[in-house]
Amino acid sequence: MSQPTLHPMLNIAVKAARAAGAIINRASLDLDVLKINTKSPNDFVTEVDQAAEEAIIDTILTAYPGHGILAEESGRERGAKHSDFVWIIDPLDGTTNFIHGFPYYCVSIALAFRGKVEQAVVYDPTRNDLFIASKGRGAYLNDKRLRVSKRTRLADSIIGTGFPFRKGDNFQRYLKMMEDVMPLCAGLRRPGAAALDLCYVAAGMYDGFFETGLNPWDIAAGALMITEAGGLVGNFTGESDFMHQREILAGSPKIYGHLVKLLTPYSRVITAEEAAEAKAEQDAAQATPASALAASIAAAEQAQTEAPKRKAIRLRKKDAPTAGDDAPL
Repeated sequence: MSQPTLHPMLNIAVKAARAAGAIINRASLDLDVLKINTKSPNDFVTEVDQAAEEAIIDTILTAYPGHGILAEESGRERGAKHSDFVWIIDPLDGTTNFIHGFPYYCVSIALAFRGKVEQAVVYDPTRNDLFIASKGRGAYLNDKRLRVSKRTRLADSIIGTGFPFRKGDNFQRYLKMMEDVMPLCAGLRRPGAAALDLCYVAAGMYDGFFETGLNPWDIAAGALMITEAGGLVGNFTGESDFMHQREILAGSPKIYGHLVKLLTPYSRVITAEEAAEAKAEQDAAQATPASALAASIAAAEQAQTEAPKRKAIRLRKKDAPTAGDDAPL
């Protein structure tokens, strides 16, 4: 099945992703001269990340100067501060892979309207694979319509994940999760670029995926790919508030259900103080969704590095994850 006519905003996202991909591909030919900086231990940024991000933002703001920007490297420095439209950008997801010449990385661009992701592009420049999705109009890899896998047994499934790599990450927690999941599935994979991993779930190459410690720019585009391909996305307890919880679980419906049962005990526990902050952010989001989005990220990053000081509670929402119920732009 060929893809439908693209939404104008999705067309701009494709143009921006390809421009960034061209920068990345040129740089991959001469990795020895790359300037590499360290944001934190094992967390790298290169001049390529920055050049690719600048090309993406320039392309978007030329077409839509009134839109907001939330980018991995520059945050909200550019773009409108209080727009209903916010572009969520990861110019090079898988930087560590890239600087080692390991060909598994991508460009990820999503457009959120009033806090809901409506358009998404993930571009793999090494394979020239273009994943696109529009809310309510399906997800595609190049010209092929995407569908999640039809497998129903966890024992037959390949599950994607990511390993902790930052200082302060809970390695023991991950080892326990792996100990629970690995014996029950056909294989566990960790290539190292979450945005592309999520697209592989949408394409049926993975049957499921889980990871913690991710930011909105890592998951926004890929999550829409999955729901538009008939899959489910949520947190480890199966609820829909995954974007700012720093944990994500995705998969085909049956496999998703199996993984929820396994991973619920490992769901992020939030302190009472953080719960109050989250409630304030949700209230603010109704008036200024773009600024609240950035505030949520800052709060999540701070929470990850601070040890809980009070009795922990779980934040839960009534809404269950669905394959999407908002109208497209």
